[in-house]
Amino acid sequence: MMDYENALDYSAEWIDLIQKNEFPSQEQAQKIIKESKSNFAEHYNRNWLEYRKSVTEAGDWAAVEWGGQGAVFKDVMGREYLDFLGGYGMLDLGWSHPEVIRTVKAQLDRSPMPSQELLDPLRGVLAKLMAEITPGDLKYSWFGASGTEANEAAMKIAKLYTGKSAFIVALKGFHGKTMGSLSLMGKADYRAPLGQMYAGQIYHVPFGDADAVERQLDICDKVGIGVAAVVFEPIQGESGAIVPPDDFWPRVRAATKKYETLLIADEVQTGLGRTGKLWGVEHWNVVPDIMTVAKSLGGGVMPISAVTTTEEIYHPMMYPNPFMHTTTTGGGALACSAAISAIHVTLREKLWEQAAEKGAYLMSKLQDFVVKYPNIFEKVTGKGLLIGMHFKNPETGYKVASGLFKRQVLVAGTLTSAQTVRIEPPLVVTYPQMDALLDRLGDALQEIGKSM
Repeated sequence: MMDYENALDYSAEWIDLIQKNEFPSQEQAQKIIKESKSNFAEHYNRNWLEYRKSVTEAGDWAAVEWGGQGAVFKDVMGREYLDFLGGYGMLDLGWSHPEVIRTVKAQLDRSPMPSQELLDPLRGVLAKLMAEITPGDLKYSWFGASGTEANEAAMKIAKLYTGKSAFIVALKGFHGKTMGSLSLMGKADYRAPLGQMYAGQIYHVPFGDADAVERQLDICDKVGIGVAAVVFEPIQGESGAIVPPDDFWPRVRAATKKYETLLIADEVQTGLGRTGKLWGVEHWNVVPDIMTVAKSLGGGVMPISAVTTTEEIYHPMMYPNPFMHTTTTGGGALACSAAISAIHVTLREKLWEQAAEKGAYLMSKLQDFVVKYPNIFEKVTGKGLLIGMHFKNPETGYKVASGLFKRQVLVAGTLTSAQTVRIEPPLVVTYPQMDALLDRLGDALQEIGKSM
């Protein structure tokens, strides 16, 4: 039922709250918590509330975030938390990076969105920057707002260039949830309820198994099925920070060239320093044909994604029709300004080096816990600051996540590996903050161990 007057009053109330710099009063904070619970339950997703087990099991599922800096954020009640989730890889530069915000604010005052008809300079600037920081002869970029859009565009580019329609992807792989990218998903939970998706053939192989990739390419070649591309994450993120064997990427690169198939690297989560290299594929000195980027590209301030490829492969996107794949809002001026600033900060601070050093420090300490608590831990995997703590079962993972939340540390599970809890903090996390995580994790594990 439409109620314009109530909508006017309610939006005005929240605009006033948004524009205030100070934290709400305790009375206002309680009202915000109550409203947030009601709004999520009645108008967004009721089960979202019930499924946040790391929070609900900590007895405080009404925690409502409000603001933050670096690797620390506060909820609406003013309580402070250490962020070791990092927006699922979006907050590489931390919460509210001042330089990125300053750049976006300046662009906001000038021109928030382009006409779409004239040349908007920032889109060109960002495309040039992507050409300069990506490996090999990757040169042209297309911009969207999310990782799934980037992967949809990559699929389309691969089909246009090769004239083929099949894709080879990984079990437990994650590439997004729109219909094309969801077709690449390596877990039934998200695919099966929707039935038929992408009409072309999708072949799933075990991640890290180069023999399986070579075998599937050979079979497709023998039976006349054209494979447009092989699509993998350099290191699987939602599967639990799974690192493939060192021969995997080089062999896949060689096989795709042999069978004249494109290689797409999904760097949505691994890109821009997360794994200890600027790009995940750099760990194996591999240059893909197409690279997709998102999450941290917007500096944790604006949503933006990119698909970057060679001039030859991008040609069908330009000629004869330059409007083969467009979006009204993707690559807008605000988003591009954020990405330009985020790239600048990442390069200047060499954040991939920080991720490598800090990740090595955390991994060594976490391995000590694996040895100390063999009845709780299965293993620890990952590179840089993309780390997966694998537990014996999902229930234990929930207990660890809730135990950390009770101790003011935010972590979360992974979408395709329920028993795995990720450690994925902003790359600007400090050593004292990492030590605090380890201390609180030790307390939580000790508590869980006593109850087993």
